Amino acid sequence: QVQLAESGGGLVQAGGSLRLSCAASGSGGSINAMSWYRQTPGKPRDFVARISSGGSRTYADSVKGRFTIFRVNAKNTVYLQMNSLKPEDTAVYYCLSYVGDSNTGYWGQGTQVTVSS
Repeated sequence: QVQLAESGGGLVQAGGSLRLSCAASGSGGSINAMSWYRQTPGKPRDFVARISSGGSRTYADSVKGRFTIFRVNAKNTVYLQMNSLKPEDTAVYYCLSYVGDSNTGYWGQGTQVTVSS
């Protein structure tokens, strides 16, 4: 079983920055791809960014040039550096990690990001 612990959310003014982190712990094998998603009330969870075990990155168009995903494999931790934040970035942000040979997906509990105008 793998647990994901997210942190770093909060309230920030438009144009500001936040850094989210997601640390994986427990047994289950190697950490493969790690991703961030976000969700607002009444809407589906949307993809934000993904980083493979080798470091390849993919971003949603809405965050390209503003958000950066990176990971520290020795800590089993993925980060999301969010710059130039906009009110429309307000959401609960979730970490998704794929683990082990079975590539099982695990979700974090979510962290709230609120951007005021």
